[in-house]
Amino acid sequence: MQLLQPRDPTTRCARQFQSPKMRLNTLLSALLAGTAVLADTVPVFIQPISSSETSPALLIKISHDPLETTTDPTSAPQISTEILSYEAPEIPDDVKLVRIGAYDSKAARWSSSTTVVSVENFGKGYSPHFILTLDANGKDLIGVACRGVRVDAGYTRDFGPQVKVVVAGRGKQPELNKPVVLSPEGKKVVPEAEKTFLQKYWWVLAIGAFMLISGGGDGK
Repeated sequence: MQLLQPRDPTTRCARQFQSPKMRLNTLLSALLAGTAVLADTVPVFIQPISSSETSPALLIKISHDPLETTTDPTSAPQISTEILSYEAPEIPDDVKLVRIGAYDSKAARWSSSTTVVSVENFGKGYSPHFILTLDANGKDLIGVACRGVRVDAGYTRDFGPQVKVVVAGRGKQPELNKPVVLSPEGKKVVPEAEKTFLQKYWWVLAIGAFMLISGGGDGK
């Protein structure tokens, strides 16, 4: 008959102290993973507008942080951006206009509204400034616009593209669960405007003035 060896009390105590620590590390790792903020990447494509159909080509790839919530409704939301890549477009000489926007290569269709701009915005001596418009939640891309800004030859560092993110404002929300008061005829009752002090108590003032006048006449 084999006898069971008694457990070492030091090993048992070590396990008791290590187990909460391991659980704490696991919990902290889960919290950090849950609070990690992942940036959204938006590829912008360009397509020449000409008689011969040309597939859209990648123009610029932009990364932006998710929309930060703010307690002040009057302050504009701040979204940081980063240009991951940019390729100066090779546009044929006979092309005057190009179309830009977000393009889904797998579905072979534009995934956002497109903007038609002149090729001069990408010409020599101009810095293309891109404006990304996101929805009110800062998730979906609504459209992309571009405007070329002339740069002085002495400021070579400003020839690169610039990016700005604009968040669409929230529309007015309807007032729900508010009862509608109807008249016996079935029409909506318009609440009356609140009366002023004179409109409410003019008769008191009139009686007071009449008493003063009457009392003054009796004294004479």
